[in-house]
Amino acid sequence: MSDDFKQISTKSGFMKHNGGLLVKKISENEFQFKTKITSNHLNRAGITHGGYIASIIDSGCGSAAHRSVENIPCVTIALDIKFIAPTKEGDEILGTATISKKTKSMIFLVCSLECDGKVTATASGVWKILRNKSFPK
Repeated sequence: MSDDFKQISTKSGFMKHNGGLLVKKISENEFQFKTKITSNHLNRAGITHGGYIASIIDSGCGSAAHRSVENIPCVTIALDIKFIAPTKEGDEILGTATISKKTKSMIFLVCSLECDGKVTATASGVWKILRNKSFPK
């Protein structure tokens, strides 16, 4: 498995606009992703906006789901997030997505976000595998 993170936000869109997300495969069922918090990710309290945290979890876990089924597109069906501790500008957030179960049509994942070795958020979710041949790989 590659030790190098790769940018998933290569085409214009929401995540690229927000600074992108780097992802790497750890094992068949585990992936990591990371991003660095900038001033545009902060809320009025000066900490990372919960919507941005939700976005990186959704994108990181979605990338894990997508890569675990040989790049077939997947979409989020459910995502439950627990916000545990704040992060601030300049912090690097590292996420770990672990696939709990795969069926022919669904992928179940759990996720943990960390900053400086401390858990900042956890999540669990379900992704639908889109087996429509018209979607590009």
